[in-house]
Amino acid sequence: MATYKQLQDQIKQLQHEAEELRKNELSNAIAQIKMTMAEYGITLADLGFTNKKKNGQVRTPLAPKYRNPVTGETWSGRGKAPKWIDPNNREKFLIK
Repeated sequence: MATYKQLQDQIKQLQHEAEELRKNELSNAIAQIKMTMAEYGITLADLGFTNKKKNGQVRTPLAPKYRNPVTGETWSGRGKAPKWIDPNNREKFLIK
């Protein structure tokens, strides 16, 4: 019967062998992909890879919903509430 240390050594050896096999298979796969791309004239752009960042939709600012009567500062009601808003009675700050 094998000892714990012997089994751990076997595991390490098998993991090392598996990693080497993975590297070899990966390099073969990459070479095959490159060859196929060259044969058919496929570019990265054809595959959907581009350096351009996708432009997200531009959000239009929301109309203000609350106004500070002292400073005139406004808040749309989204995001963190400003300190001047009374969390218990927001209605007194509503823009009518």
